Amino acid sequence: MFPKYDVIVVGAGHAGCEAAHAAAKMGSKVLLCTMNMNTIAQMSCNPAMGGVAKGQIVREIDALGGMSGIISDKSMIQFRMLNRSKGPAMWSPRSQNDRMRFAEEWRLALEYTPNVDFWQEMISGLIVKDGRVKGVRTAIGLEIESKSVVLTNGTFLNGIIHIGEKQFGGGRTGESAAKGITEQLVQLGFEAGRMKTGTPPRVDGRSLDYSRMEEQFGDENPEKFSYLDSTQPLKEQRSCWITYTNKDVHQTLETGFDRSPMFNGRIQGLGPRYCPSIEDKINRFAERDRHQIFVEPEGWNTVEIYVNGFSTSLPEDVQYKALRKIEGFENAKMFRPGYAIEYDFFPPTQLKQTLETKIIENLYFAGQINGTTGYEEAASQGLIAGINASLKTQEKDPFILKRSDAYIGVLIDDLINKGTEEPYRMFTSRAEFRLLLRQDNADLRLTEMGHEIGLASEERHQKMLEKKSNTAKLLNDLKQKRFSPDSINSALEDIGTATISEKTSAEKLLKRPQIGMEHLKNIHEELKTYLEKYPKEVLEQAEVQIKYDSYIEKEQQMVEKLSNMENFRIPHKFDYLAITALSAEGRQKLNKIRPETLGQASRISGVSPSDLSILTVYLGR
Repeated sequence: MFPKYDVIVVGAGHAGCEAAHAAAKMGSKVLLCTMNMNTIAQMSCNPAMGGVAKGQIVREIDALGGMSGIISDKSMIQFRMLNRSKGPAMWSPRSQNDRMRFAEEWRLALEYTPNVDFWQEMISGLIVKDGRVKGVRTAIGLEIESKSVVLTNGTFLNGIIHIGEKQFGGGRTGESAAKGITEQLVQLGFEAGRMKTGTPPRVDGRSLDYSRMEEQFGDENPEKFSYLDSTQPLKEQRSCWITYTNKDVHQTLETGFDRSPMFNGRIQGLGPRYCPSIEDKINRFAERDRHQIFVEPEGWNTVEIYVNGFSTSLPEDVQYKALRKIEGFENAKMFRPGYAIEYDFFPPTQLKQTLETKIIENLYFAGQINGTTGYEEAASQGLIAGINASLKTQEKDPFILKRSDAYIGVLIDDLINKGTEEPYRMFTSRAEFRLLLRQDNADLRLTEMGHEIGLASEERHQKMLEKKSNTAKLLNDLKQKRFSPDSINSALEDIGTATISEKTSAEKLLKRPQIGMEHLKNIHEELKTYLEKYPKEVLEQAEVQIKYDSYIEKEQQMVEKLSNMENFRIPHKFDYLAITALSAEGRQKLNKIRPETLGQASRISGVSPSDLSILTVYLGR
């Protein structure tokens, strides 16, 4: 009934979709298995992509040849570049999306990708022989063979939904949980744990009073995620709105605390620290009188509203009463209550840098199964797992991103070396080289790599080379173009910056904090004519490189200094337990994680600098 596949992907969420697309694009025969074909790429939580650090990840996925950026652009209803008031390392693109169109665009993209087949059914187990995965078993007893398997089960593994004192099995509201895989993996020697996440109630937008809320517009000149020209920035946008909880809301919520599964012990899994439920917020921050609520439309034409900031698992009657005490929500009609969901995950220290498991060969984990939270984090892992599953079936070298290459590299490195005891979320602060890992240069960093492995298209590669060449030419010309005091001093006075006393280059002027590219255009007519020949992204790239040149250089020097450790490989069967000079914790952690390089060993929690020195000596460096 089925051919033998190169890659089977289990689960069609953000991780599964990226994994299936990447592997197929690279020439592998792929089967994407999902319990429901109608919920492929469902945005289970908020209808948005990107945000702080997450926007950088979406751009990186796009630069490598993944689809999340393109799908986000095609389904976008609003765009904002966050943190514009800060330095460029902090600028983060974020889109509000049409939930239904997002899922539709992903499904269409996969259907039009050659080499992708689909199968709708629960996968209940794996076929494993001699420590190697050979395929999957379905709930009705079918066996489908493959050379590799990527598990992207999201919140479905033994998922339990909690609403007040009610609980029922499910991977998402209206969908059943997946059973069998966790139990088999534990029998095979994997360590498993429980995590929880939650979602807020959805309400009828026609029942809200927006005049009592603060309107949040998109950017005046919106950008987009993808570096390709196949998507276009929005010409029209939908607003979001901001309101706040108050003391009455908090008091009403507190009446349900005795029936809260979070407080009475029914939920065992740890929830996300940086996206807590509303009951957790008012319990932990009792001194605060109000909390911000983002009122987000679910699409262009729907009246459904996502109440961002009001995630809860309290009883539905308490949710309803509390909602109606929020300003602007006095007459709110609820479509469905919020809920918490508890699910199985597998501590990611059991994975290699490729996201292949250490215990079972050719088996890969990606997304929430690894203890992460967020669409973007899941999609990036799916991309890397799909790439590596495809490369391994083709007997090619693995694809590994370093911490200095991408936020995706930071994410995976953190997971496999440090593990996580709570849902992991990416922040700019997690990256030590964040000035190198900006959202504007993801193509310059990664597209060459994506092209080499057969994922990034030739069109994408040529576009990146053109941008690189134009930026280099512009940087050189700005050094050469010099202006005399009498030709620009009056313009400099108008800007509010110091005048010059001798001929000065455009590059030197641009280093001033008061002067940007737009100011340069107004300083001299010849310069304006010249600069207007370049596209916006080239002007922005050149400006960032000039203004932050010394800081970027310092980070690059740090990367070079650390590269020796990153390139120093440790034999796979190295006996850490035999080195008695190592600390007991160091021996235990090194033996468990089995780092592939000295650099990776240096980032394992519990491995001290003295452990590292001893290890270096024993490795004969």
